[in-house]
Amino acid sequence: MQAILARQKLTGLFLTERGQSGVLAVFTATLFLSALLLFSVQPLFAKLVLPQLGGSPSVWAISTCFFQGILFAGYCYAHILNRYCPPVYAPILHLALLFAAYLLLPVGLPANITEPPSDGAYLWLTGVLAAGVGLPFFAVSANAPLLQAWFSRTGNAHAKDPYFLYGASNLGSLLALLGYPTLIEPFFGLSVQAALWTKAFLLLAAALSAAGILMVSAQEVVGQGDAADAQSQERVSAPSSARIMMWVLFSAVPSGLLVAFTTHLSTDIAAAPFLWVVPLAMFLMTFVMVFRDPPLIRHDLLVRLQPLLVAVAILTLSGPSFDTWQSSAAAFACFIVTTLVAHRALYEDRPHASHLTAFYLWMSFGGVVGGIFSAVVAPQIFNSTYEFPLLLTLGMLCRPGTLGRVSPTQLRTLACVAGVSVFAVVLGLAIGKGGSEQQAYTFGVSLVAIGLLSIVLAAKDAKLQALLIGSIALVVVVLPSTLNRGNPLRSFFGVLRVIDSDSGKVRRFLHGTTSHGAQRLVDAAGRKIERPLPATYYHAASPMALAVDIARSAKTVADKPFRAGIIGLGIGSMACYSKPEEAWRFYEIDAAVLKIAADPAKFNFLSACRPNADVVLGDARLTIAKEGPQSFDYLQIDAFSSDAVPTHLLTVEAVRLYLDKLSDNGVLTMHVSNRHLDLAPVAAAAALAVPGTHVTVVKSTPPANVLDASPSVIVVVTKAAAQMALVSKWPDARLQSDASVAPWTDDYSDIVSALWRVYGPDK
Repeated sequence: MQAILARQKLTGLFLTERGQSGVLAVFTATLFLSALLLFSVQPLFAKLVLPQLGGSPSVWAISTCFFQGILFAGYCYAHILNRYCPPVYAPILHLALLFAAYLLLPVGLPANITEPPSDGAYLWLTGVLAAGVGLPFFAVSANAPLLQAWFSRTGNAHAKDPYFLYGASNLGSLLALLGYPTLIEPFFGLSVQAALWTKAFLLLAAALSAAGILMVSAQEVVGQGDAADAQSQERVSAPSSARIMMWVLFSAVPSGLLVAFTTHLSTDIAAAPFLWVVPLAMFLMTFVMVFRDPPLIRHDLLVRLQPLLVAVAILTLSGPSFDTWQSSAAAFACFIVTTLVAHRALYEDRPHASHLTAFYLWMSFGGVVGGIFSAVVAPQIFNSTYEFPLLLTLGMLCRPGTLGRVSPTQLRTLACVAGVSVFAVVLGLAIGKGGSEQQAYTFGVSLVAIGLLSIVLAAKDAKLQALLIGSIALVVVVLPSTLNRGNPLRSFFGVLRVIDSDSGKVRRFLHGTTSHGAQRLVDAAGRKIERPLPATYYHAASPMALAVDIARSAKTVADKPFRAGIIGLGIGSMACYSKPEEAWRFYEIDAAVLKIAADPAKFNFLSACRPNADVVLGDARLTIAKEGPQSFDYLQIDAFSSDAVPTHLLTVEAVRLYLDKLSDNGVLTMHVSNRHLDLAPVAAAAALAVPGTHVTVVKSTPPANVLDASPSVIVVVTKAAAQMALVSKWPDARLQSDASVAPWTDDYSDIVSALWRVYGPDK
């Protein structure tokens, strides 16, 4: 009798409308929670490891690539488990994997972590990620395809086409990413975040147990042991190789664009989870929008918009007349539309549910391919960020009709357009060689304008539009533009450029789009300047130059030379404030920067003022920690990549370390000039949190008679009241007695507030 009652309950659970709704709710909630955990641990762990690598935006690029790789491994595991393991044993094996992962929680940096090498950061970071979060992430990553496959075995009315659950999964991912910078990062430290994640992991294990029990129990009612036959008796053939290649392409392009766009954005604003998660959140939102019927936005509208947006984005990325926000807005719109087109193409080509795990397996493989290309391959083969326009061009292949057969008439048209494009580029190169960069750029803009008109006229021919976009990208890459000007040099930490002014009188050093020093080559009479004069933020009347004099005059140990530590070499401008008998040490994380600074053919600050400069390579906090107490009379923090701020250099722990290395009368300066973030209150709050400090913020405007000078924002810190009294007499100096914001720590930072103080409604 009890067996009959149990059978009736199971029948009601799996075959009645109410019971089926309950089963669907369990699987949906489990997928949602799994996605929430999967995408909250990514910014958490990346933020943990960020200080070890100088706050470089490449940390997120490599982390994203790593997580995509583990996601692929998880999908492989899910595919094997679904295909070869009997349904009754699959939940048991998967829960055993989760138990093994739980033993490694909470997530955190490995206890035996070593210092990253100066030239092997890619492999070092991958190893740290694998040891710190690899197994827990792997265990959670398998849930999306595995739960959908289990759901297809339940006999539910929606089980025949379970792909809609992928949207629910990505909705959880989206909420995790949007909630991280707004609800988690500003209020919880990293240790608390890790503890909360561990508790949620246990809840996920319980939810997976319930889903597994439902799947196994459903076999008794449905009466079928095979996942596909439970819903359909039809035999479905395996997808062809050509179809699989399209799945890989449609996945690789958006994944590569995600990494390339995030690197572009975070390099010029901040290497912080806030700016990392927004593109990733929108990337996941595209799945929610188009992995359903009907899609939330019309596909034909996206297809019409895509070529126009791509052309505009490529133009703004390469043009000197567009600022960071304009180019980022155009790139963002193009990234989203291209991703929507590619992901909709994936959904429309989805296979039968019997091949669900294989479909997701190849999707994740495409994601790995795209991520590796943008994060690892592109920086090695390109000296500038050419991968973004290249991927936008490849995105045109994801449009309907682009990959179909070419008729003889189309072939002649395409050949004609290709020939005209090559001729135009050759003509543009000739003009650029004989004229100025502006002339060449103007010519390039004209070609792009013609290309835009041609795209509109070729609206009915997807192949021709794709070729026209390729022609526009070729124009931008080959002709002089902001992408290829200044003989760019690329490293793990960004793109470096040395650029002469149109007059040839001034040479500038750019990291990304931000100037980090300049040198005047000739004087007003046109004569070559032999001994270089520091410029931009480092001119003779700048706060950093004046602070050196104050620290030098306050030196108390007569039998020791004046000792200065400069964190952030740049082009070596500060070297020209040194004296031969003094001990100056420079700290630089990027060997490529040292290569440029030490080349007298580019800049001769070091060769003329400090020919045997003492330069230490490595992250500033790791290298300066090795110095003894009171090692310096003057310490300058000026380590920023493009306009991004390494947050770990502005924390209370960092300032405490700096002050420990300063003499009692020593002076610490922190250069916090930034176009997008208000960092002066942050640095001042960190300094005021250390007992016994005196803090002044100097927002310096250079005198009108000083050539090549730039305004700067400097936070000056000292433990000696006498030195601070001298600093407070400077123009634009404001003594700080109380912190106006919460100080950042190694466990807590708040980029959103710093951004808001610059771009808020009252600005």
